[in-house]
Amino acid sequence: MPLLSPIFLTGAFTMIRYRTCNPYEQEFGYSRAVRRGPFVFVSGTTSIDPNTGEILHPDSAYHQAIRIFQEIITAVEAVGGNKIDIVRVRMFVTAQEDAGGVGRALKEVFGDIEPAATMIIGAKFVAPKMLVEIEADAVILW
Repeated sequence: MPLLSPIFLTGAFTMIRYRTCNPYEQEFGYSRAVRRGPFVFVSGTTSIDPNTGEILHPDSAYHQAIRIFQEIITAVEAVGGNKIDIVRVRMFVTAQEDAGGVGRALKEVFGDIEPAATMIIGAKFVAPKMLVEIEADAVILW
């Protein structure tokens, strides 16, 4: 079950941390998303089933990307934003042949929002079945 940490007062802005059941968050000690003031930073996200810890869609970077973008949107919503607040995504892909599918997933999920985006090819991840990892930034102005 996703968790919101207590709100920490830090100067002029509050800080909210959002955590999920992703086993790597606990193991490595990080939050899925952190909001400070209007800024939201979503950690590198992969296609992990929160109940089993297994990689979902191990043979499809496209389907992994769709699942990842859904998780990123959920994280932004959990700290008070929504999909249109996402302004930047960084996509890390293991193989060149998967770049088109990951790009297609970006366009399908975000449509006219068109966030700034970067895609890096040739990444290696902590689990071999991870084909793509994506991080995002959002700015919540209302």
